[in-house]
Amino acid sequence: MFLLDDILIKPLLFIFKKIHETAKEEIENESQVITAMLTDLYMRLEAGSITESEFDDEEKRLLDRLDDIDNTLIENAFDEEWDEK
Repeated sequence: MFLLDDILIKPLLFIFKKIHETAKEEIENESQVITAMLTDLYMRLEAGSITESEFDDEEKRLLDRLDDIDNTLIENAFDEEWDEK
């Protein structure tokens, strides 16, 4: 049984852990991209290249996406904390 664990289970766990870490990094990178998009959006509003209505719509969409990302990261942190116990 221990041989089976060493041959099959441990490599699979390693692969799943790497997939999880990669997904987490992608989510964090997406958060940085959205933050940069928000900065650009504010600058476009200040420059007068978009209307207040266009700004509001785009800002809401970007902030909603950031909220989704934050919730995902919080859930993952809770799951990781739970797994460590």
